[in-house]
Amino acid sequence: MSFIVIIPARFESSRLLGKPLKDINGKPMIEWTWRQAHQSGAERIIIATESSEVQSVCEAFGAEVCLTGEQHQSGTERIAEVIEKMGLSDTDIIVNVQGDEPMLPPQLIHQVAEGLQSQPNIPMATLCEPIEDIETVFDPHAVKVSRNVNQLAINFSRAPLPWSRDTFCDEIKTLPDNWYYKRHIGLYAYRAGFVKQYVAWPECALEQVEKLEQLRVLWHGESILVLDALCDAGVGVDTPEDLETVRTLLSSSFSK
Repeated sequence: MSFIVIIPARFESSRLLGKPLKDINGKPMIEWTWRQAHQSGAERIIIATESSEVQSVCEAFGAEVCLTGEQHQSGTERIAEVIEKMGLSDTDIIVNVQGDEPMLPPQLIHQVAEGLQSQPNIPMATLCEPIEDIETVFDPHAVKVSRNVNQLAINFSRAPLPWSRDTFCDEIKTLPDNWYYKRHIGLYAYRAGFVKQYVAWPECALEQVEKLEQLRVLWHGESILVLDALCDAGVGVDTPEDLETVRTLLSSSFSK
């Protein structure tokens, strides 16, 4: 199986400025992510950034880098520019690995690419994992996904959807017995030609209100395959607290 990993790495992160270059046990975060991607079986790995500083650091540890514009509103838009600049084929499978995922298991990168390859009529694939506590169900930072019988996405939401009428109306809310909530993992595979189509669409109303770019795909009637992740996705870095957690976890894993 052949696939290409593209890692968007935006320096001007609103929540953590300079995030790709934050030090984690002697290496910049983007290098940890790149090293995980290198173990996935990808034939090519490209880091996409608007920052010449990030570009220099990445090239110093041996990465292929594509310098992109500063105007992009999402990682997918940045990837679309890479596809155009690099002249990638419309049939190439692209895996979008966010640059702030230094602990992302390589097998999940391979899984999402393999899942898309197995479904030639579906343009996009992603992953999910079980939610096992009620706090996460009601956490707006944890995106919930609902699927149909064919493992295709019905909806993505920050809200606790579906709403369990029988258990959520109680003062003390509990997980229902008749539904298993799934948290969406922000790892995507798509064919390069579909990425071009995606960025040509305007933002949809659902995407704007939820701030979830994948809703644009469903809005336009396209399907997203959602597979159960083969293992835990690890901890991503959105905040300074996340960064400290990852530093501790990676330090512990390498000291064993």
